[in-house]
Amino acid sequence: MKLILPGASGQIGRVLVRAFTRAGHTCVVLTRDPARLAADFTRLGLGAAARALAWDGRSPGAWCAELEDTDVVINLAGRSVNCRYTERNLAEMLASRVDATRAIGAAIAAAARPPRIWLNASTATIYAHAAPGDDARDESGPLGGAEPGMPAIWARSVEIGRAWERELFAADTPHTRRVALRSAMDMGPGRGGVFDAFAGLCRAGLGRHGDGTQFVSWIHEDDFVAALRFLIDREDLDGVVNLASPHPLPNREFVAALHTALGGRRPSLPMPNWLLEIGARLRGTETELLLKSRRVVPGRLLAAGFSFRHPDWPAAARDLVARWRRGEGPRAR
Repeated sequence: MKLILPGASGQIGRVLVRAFTRAGHTCVVLTRDPARLAADFTRLGLGAAARALAWDGRSPGAWCAELEDTDVVINLAGRSVNCRYTERNLAEMLASRVDATRAIGAAIAAAARPPRIWLNASTATIYAHAAPGDDARDESGPLGGAEPGMPAIWARSVEIGRAWERELFAADTPHTRRVALRSAMDMGPGRGGVFDAFAGLCRAGLGRHGDGTQFVSWIHEDDFVAALRFLIDREDLDGVVNLASPHPLPNREFVAALHTALGGRRPSLPMPNWLLEIGARLRGTETELLLKSRRVVPGRLLAAGFSFRHPDWPAAARDLVARWRRGEGPRAR
């Protein structure tokens, strides 16, 4: 196959490029810095199977011609959410997602031989905060918004997710199957990624976040790649699909299992909300990433027969720790 991957210059994108090229496919990554990415592909020994092409994330260009006779588009473009939720940052988060999705939709609509499937990133944060005792959120679960007892700023993440998906499904692409990937936190062993951040906190002897009752939804990077392959092959699946392990768990259990996988040598000191807020401000990020309860499950994948290689966190954490210590995986950009 030939795949176009807009915005796939980060850690998850590099994992996908490596997986698909090793399977014999050709990948074209759309990026604002093609020279640097091309050098990385050369360093990784990917040869002609992976190419980097310039785009600005919002305008037509030479990249549009690449869509002719392309089999798959996987759009990962979007400004990182690992930032303070200032009005400027929120506007950039929204525009980077909506503009890129709109540009891709217009290019597919204009293609004489359009791709057969368009996988577009979305977010599991779109669901309502799951209080203790609430049901897990499959694809029919309640979406979030301004919720009682929740910081008002958290609703902005949901608004961005809704706008992102609206743009995808508004595109005039009748010959291209579209899937919105509502992904939980992708756990891979690469440095600078989500797992690296959690492992660093645990190695510092820090324990649960807040009261630890909030659910953590996650997916092992092996299952993330396998799920995308599954969706590409299954022509009967379109619309919204959750990419998450079938077994989310409370934060305190998530952190405890990671401590155990790391060897459990240090005391696990809980981090109350006020301390997390101070830390978030110092690191230029938001506590929503740790404190919002995401009890998300992959209802449609399971119903379609997808089998997870890493369904349970304790075993997944042991696998990731071993690979993390060996230095596997790409470094986040």
